[in-house]
Order: sequence, then C-alpha cells, then structure tokens
Amino acid sequence: MIEALEADGPFPDHADKLMLFGRLVGSWDIEDRFFDEDGNVTKESRGEWHFGWVLEGRAIQDVLIAPPRDERRPGQQSNEYGTTIRVYDPRIDGWRVTFVAPVFGATVNLIAREHGDEIWLEGRGPDNRLLRWTFSDISDERVRWQGFVSADEGRTWIREEEIILRRAHR
Repeated sequence: MIEALEADGPFPDHADKLMLFGRLVGSWDIEDRFFDEDGNVTKESRGEWHFGWVLEGRAIQDVLIAPPRDERRPGQQSNEYGTTIRVYDPRIDGWRVTFVAPVFGATVNLIAREHGDEIWLEGRGPDNRLLRWTFSDISDERVRWQGFVSADEGRTWIREEEIILRRAHR
C-alpha cells in the first residue's frame, strides 16, 4: 500500500502551486511548546515531522510524531502520532487539508492558502472554535508552525502551540 501511495514529486499540471507545501517535503526534527491563555509555556516536547508526495504527486501527506521514535523507552506511549493530507484544489485556488489525530480522537478540516510569505490553514476545531494554523519563517533548514484558536469568531486569537522545525540530516 505504501508504494501505491508514494509519489516521486509534484503532479506536472499544478507543480508551481503544489510547491507551496512541496518545499516541506522531507524529514524534520521538532521542538514543540504549548501555551496558556496568558502566553506562558505549559509544556514542551520534542518530536519528528515527515512530509512526502502521495497520490501521483497531487497531494502531500505528513506524519507528526512525539516523542521521537528513537528516543522512546520500551512501551512508551505517543503524545502525538497523527497524519495530515494536503490536496491542492484548483477550483478554489487553495488546499483542502485534513488532519487526523487518533491519539486525541480528532479530525480537523481546513483550507490553506498563501498569505504573503506565510501559509495560513483555517477552519474549525472539534469544539467548533475557529482555528488558524500558520507556517512562517520558511527556509530550507527551519520553519515555524503556530496554532491559534479564537473563541469569539475571529475577533481575537490566542496562540496555543508553536513548533520549530529543523531539517533532519540523517
């Protein structure tokens, strides 16, 4: 099944648009921080995040894992082991994104678009609050991801999580 899913690169008809997320393809080591409503760090962890081309290069799928597999004690449970599939939809000139988090029993659907030099993914969480996930400070070696939530329909936003991705050179 994995070899039927995997692709070598972007689908040619939309290769330029597919590179919005295509530049993330590869493996990353991550540092993850969670925040309370006042911006104080409540939890920190490490992990790994892998991105790859799938479905004839029409989509990018990732796997987000914490703690890293090579740092786990025997029998240690995952704090996170989820996957996201991102599919470019030319009809909306945006990406349809689905995040599946079995550890939390949650699925989130978002629409992603380029905003200046950032990528914004927007939708509603399982609790129906507005979500905005962003990728920013994107370079070949480092990326910043942030998760924001709004309880007042977008008038104010609270940062709940920040992940710093560093390209893994294994």
